Amino acid sequence: MASVADDFRGQNTVVLQMFDVTPIVDYFVLTSGTSKRQMYAIAEEVDRVLGTKGSKRIGLEGNRDSTWILQDYGDIVLHVFTPQTREMYDLEHLWADAPQIEWRDYL
Repeated sequence: MASVADDFRGQNTVVLQMFDVTPIVDYFVLTSGTSKRQMYAIAEEVDRVLGTKGSKRIGLEGNRDSTWILQDYGDIVLHVFTPQTREMYDLEHLWADAPQIEWRDYL
């Protein structure tokens, strides 16, 4: 997810390892888009790529007009924000106990 977001020019893409913090999800992937159109493109491409690998989306919040799109794949949840919405919700600090994964090390 992080790599796809980066390929689609997502900004400040972060992966949080959640399994020691909460039992509901293993990872959060957070990224920002510079426009709603770009956000939607990131979300759609992640869904397409994961679908080709056998991962089906089980939940979706947000649409083309949203400032936050959430896609749930069970163990991993993708959050795509506008910069303003990301700053307002500040999930990196809300979940500060979750370590950040250096996702580029896994490419």
